Amino acid sequence: MTHTLPAPLDVKLMNLTASVLFVGCAMAVLAAGVGWVLRYPGFAIARIVVQGELVHNNAVTLRANVGPHLTGNFFTVDLRAAREAFEQVPWVRSAQVRRVYPASLRVELQEHDAVAFWGPESGSSMVNSHGEVFEANVGDVEQEGLPRLLGPQGSSAEALKMVGLLQPVFRPLGLEVEELELTGRGGWRARLDSDAMVELGGGTPEEVVLRTQRFARTLTQVAAQYGRRVDALESADLRHAGGYALRLRGVTTVIPDAAGAVAGATGGVRRR
Repeated sequence: MTHTLPAPLDVKLMNLTASVLFVGCAMAVLAAGVGWVLRYPGFAIARIVVQGELVHNNAVTLRANVGPHLTGNFFTVDLRAAREAFEQVPWVRSAQVRRVYPASLRVELQEHDAVAFWGPESGSSMVNSHGEVFEANVGDVEQEGLPRLLGPQGSSAEALKMVGLLQPVFRPLGLEVEELELTGRGGWRARLDSDAMVELGGGTPEEVVLRTQRFARTLTQVAAQYGRRVDALESADLRHAGGYALRLRGVTTVIPDAAGAVAGATGGVRRR
């Protein structure tokens, strides 16, 4: 039978020391390699490829504006920080950034599609097709006839949906909703491009649209009874049960005693 004697203590210490030195040397070599990679000019980002349907930006100006804010090389650049840098550019809604070997970044951009102004005329806020509010230079807007939406914070998507439901109701009359406001009490108020103000009232979108449709169907007939056209409308109030009150240029509704002012297809009006 063969017996293996334990290694002397000094041999064990030598083996441990050799292992520690080997690991230390390996780590030093690795660190030197990483440092070389970080500093090697050949790994610098040489190209930034910008893709997407760009209307208010172009690839040249985007690279010039965002490039200086990108730190690191192909391997070390922070893609999240790069994405955020692109999304800070005016009109950019979202950005996706990825590496393309050997030395490029590919950026897919989506711009805001402005469909309405948001807030007072003195502001610079707009609403995109997703109902999101964003800041932009309104002077860059190329579309004409965009409506202005107003309402409490967080109501932009609701207002955009409502104006989309109301525009088809007024257009057959040759009218457009120029401004739509959701009031603090939950009612809707519209200003038409003829400068007429229409109180639409509250309720579900279906209820508001139904009241507006009844108003639109009879407005031409009511205005004609008094020798007026639709564009003579100055104001209307649709918040009355079973009818509406209106004011035409030179004509106003009668308010009989306590019955309220209601003008329907045969509503009572008088000349002013």
